[in-house]
Amino acid sequence: MIKGRTLDEALKVTNKEIAGYLGGLPREKMHCSVMGREALEAAIDNYRGFKRADEKGGEIVCKCFGVTDRKIKRVAAENNLRTVEDITNFTKAGGGCGDCASKIEDILKEVWADKVIKEVSKPKERLTNIRKIGMIQDIINKEIRPLLQADGGDVELIDVDGIRVIISLRGMCTGCLMADVTLKNIENKLRELVSEELVVEAE
Repeated sequence: MIKGRTLDEALKVTNKEIAGYLGGLPREKMHCSVMGREALEAAIDNYRGFKRADEKGGEIVCKCFGVTDRKIKRVAAENNLRTVEDITNFTKAGGGCGDCASKIEDILKEVWADKVIKEVSKPKERLTNIRKIGMIQDIINKEIRPLLQADGGDVELIDVDGIRVIISLRGMCTGCLMADVTLKNIENKLRELVSEELVVEAE
């Protein structure tokens, strides 16, 4: 999925994009995509000959798996994680003895309290229907289609009706056993970048 990209472009690949490229991963296996992204970052850093400042400088919250508070905060914010179970699925933190569960809860409260404060202080710009359709089409063309096309599939925007986004899966995606997962991944991406109310449906 990074073939033909520059190193800087490869560094922008998220663990969610990795999971989507693999056809979607169950929640309990999402830590594999996080580890994949970290391995990619490490490989690029090694190629460039320097060491990235990482989460190792943070406080270790999960002693069983050596997961720091910095990593939990980053992964929670990047993937919209709200529960201890989500954090365990994405980082393995809390999946051992479980003694760190309360600390993870406190970190999540801190992460989302900061986000709420920032959102309140930043007035929301009105999203017109024309602008919404344009944003959806742009995201599909730039972020979703390349991933599907790399695996022989494709997607086309058919219509936007209120909060409903109607799409048509093409190529290898047609009749694929993972079609429901693909739809959910597309919905999550559009909710993240356009509006949390959007619902993606197949034609």
